[in-house]
Amino acid sequence: MASKLNILFTGATGYIGGEVFAKLLDHPKFSTFNITALVRSPEKAEKLRTLQVQVVVGSHSDEPLMEKLASEADIVIATADADNVPAAKATLRGLKKRYAATKVPPTFIHTSGTGVLTDDAKGLYPTDTIYDDLNVAQLNSLPDTQFHRHVDLELLGGDEAGYVKTYIILPSTIYGLASTKLVDLGIQNRHSVQIPHLIRAAIDRGRGGMVGPGKNIWPNVHITEISDVYMTVLNAILDNKNPGHGREGLYFGENGEYTMYQLAKRISEVLVELGLGKDSEPSPFTTEEIDKYFDGSLYMGTNSRCRANRARALGWKPTKTTDDMLSSVKPEVEAILEERKRTGSLAVKPTAGYAATT
Repeated sequence: MASKLNILFTGATGYIGGEVFAKLLDHPKFSTFNITALVRSPEKAEKLRTLQVQVVVGSHSDEPLMEKLASEADIVIATADADNVPAAKATLRGLKKRYAATKVPPTFIHTSGTGVLTDDAKGLYPTDTIYDDLNVAQLNSLPDTQFHRHVDLELLGGDEAGYVKTYIILPSTIYGLASTKLVDLGIQNRHSVQIPHLIRAAIDRGRGGMVGPGKNIWPNVHITEISDVYMTVLNAILDNKNPGHGREGLYFGENGEYTMYQLAKRISEVLVELGLGKDSEPSPFTTEEIDKYFDGSLYMGTNSRCRANRARALGWKPTKTTDDMLSSVKPEVEAILEERKRTGSLAVKPTAGYAATT
């Protein structure tokens, strides 16, 4: 009898991770997987164990633990943090040990984000630069100082050394309320980061907002369809189709684009519909508001444009568009208002991590 494939998963209780993990549980080859999930919460760990997976309680920031767990894995799927260099290095050390023991390069599927493409537009203009994930030379030209790039480069270095095959998934603005069996169990975060944060700020100020005139452009992707990118890549690996890895293994997730003005206007319109705003026209965030809501960062005024041709070449077929993204705003607002009613807090605060998933 063939041995099972050892899969280590981090971030299963997160927004992206929960969606990917739920699809992994429903995978037709699930019976051939030996899945270990690393989670911080003992309570969530107990609920996860009911899904026929092994669970380790701990943090991916625990380097010795990550190294040990990775050394026992054939595949690591990391969705917990795009910017944790020590965690990435520890995972790579463990995978290098796995390679030394098996002589087979293990697989590392990592979550980055299209924040790696951002510029300094301050909302003043759209860029004409569009990154194609099939254009390796173009991606190699990205400065080492870009968001997420420091971790991505660690993985690319491991792939070039030959002891691991790395596949980097780069989601754009993700939207939609998560709805999986993990949500039903109360262990998965339902909300994305960018749009909910803009909504909370808008509710607090009574109007949608953007950086400058909001002319900057971002791509978007629905939560179920970005999780399909992970499954598309994983299935290609399992089926020995030799999908691109390393420098040829960066996979964008996008199916349409929007300007920040468009999003801010839709948020304003929804607030008016719900009696929470008086003007359907958004306004630029003031300097004080940028400090209050975004810790002084102008990240939401950047451009990030790309085309997800590599995943499409493997068979990924997204159908949800920018219109779906704009339509998702109202249910997101309603869910946030319901959360405020339940907890008594809007939880509007500077979010240093809002770039971590994009």
